[in-house]
Amino acid sequence: MLQISLLVVFYFTFPLVIIYFCKKWTLFQKLGTVVFAYLFGLIIGTVGILPEGSRGYKLALVERGVSTIDNKTLETLISEGRAVPEDATANRIGAVQDMLTTITILLAFPLLMFSLNMKRWLKYAKKGFLSVVLALVAGIVMVTAGYFIWKDSFPDTWKLAGMFEGIYTGGTPNFAALKLMLNVDADRFVVLNTYDIFVGAFLVLFFITVAPRLFRAILPKFKEKDGSSMDRELVEKEIESLDDFSGMLKKATILPLLRAFGLTIIITGIGVGLSFLVPPEYMPYKNAVAVLSITTLGIVASLFKRINTIEKTFQLGMYLILVFSLTVASMADLSTMFGEGMLDLILFITWCYFGSLVLHIILARIFRIDADNFLITSTAYIFSPPFVPLVANALKNKDVIVTGIAGGVLGYILGNYFGFTLAHILEKL
Repeated sequence: MLQISLLVVFYFTFPLVIIYFCKKWTLFQKLGTVVFAYLFGLIIGTVGILPEGSRGYKLALVERGVSTIDNKTLETLISEGRAVPEDATANRIGAVQDMLTTITILLAFPLLMFSLNMKRWLKYAKKGFLSVVLALVAGIVMVTAGYFIWKDSFPDTWKLAGMFEGIYTGGTPNFAALKLMLNVDADRFVVLNTYDIFVGAFLVLFFITVAPRLFRAILPKFKEKDGSSMDRELVEKEIESLDDFSGMLKKATILPLLRAFGLTIIITGIGVGLSFLVPPEYMPYKNAVAVLSITTLGIVASLFKRINTIEKTFQLGMYLILVFSLTVASMADLSTMFGEGMLDLILFITWCYFGSLVLHIILARIFRIDADNFLITSTAYIFSPPFVPLVANALKNKDVIVTGIAGGVLGYILGNYFGFTLAHILEKL
């Protein structure tokens, strides 16, 4: 019991260390808190710090398609010699890890939604709305095409397609939510996310180096329009604050933040309660009902100024994402990344990223989208809003920041819905 208690404390405190490192050192800051949470979690899961369980216990998990076994079944396995008494500890830790990953992602999403001022962002979205729509179409088409190319290369390819539609449209929070909605096991999820980070890193480097000159040679030039410098300054200030976790414990901040967290608990409770109303024949959709209900209620809550103006709700949500990332990564073994079929997985992920980008640029060329708006909306969709200022800086064009953030916000909102819907459409095909 002490071991499990210490593990829970570690999962909730070590992200604070990661946040500190990212604030103190530039290298950590550039790579991002989520990357380091996965990295440290993978180290924990790979080096054998946590008990893994016997071969018989692991085999029983695979046979049942579960991550943990109920106590009565485990006792039977031990009495039959198919498991050992030490497996009880591994099973309890697995149960706690499952619980933490579920709770943190359910609580995180409303908090992330609360801070999104959608009325403002939708007002600005029209500036690059066509490029946003084309990016969405490109993602759906290429992820779907990738599904048909690789559908026999690894199991449950339809789930992978749904998750990558979610991350392409939204970002890491959507990716994590779709793990829960589509019942993807921890090993597969961490492998996917690790490869996603690896392939995505090359794309980020491409976006901030070669891409501005290349795309400006292919697409029309950006035409400056009269805009509000106050709006740009406001947007830049808000984006800079996305990674700023400081000041959360100040009295003026923490009390409203606690009220927001209380509202998050209520919203999560309603979403989970609705999931229990799902008929037995639709049980595979139980988690999806919970997540989509929570997402929708979070969006509705963000429309109220008293909620939307509470400071640091996004940061609190991202802290819970870090707890989720650290926990789920520690459940996986890095050695599984080099197993059979992993090359096909890398190719599938690469296709989703670069294929969507190529189709997007073809559509942008047809509809005469300028290079800067094309690149900033691609950034917002593929990497989410925090990366927009980085690419805008590479473009030396701050006027497109508002458009990029608007597209990224829409991506956060749509990611769960589009990813889940596409996954189940492909499942039926």
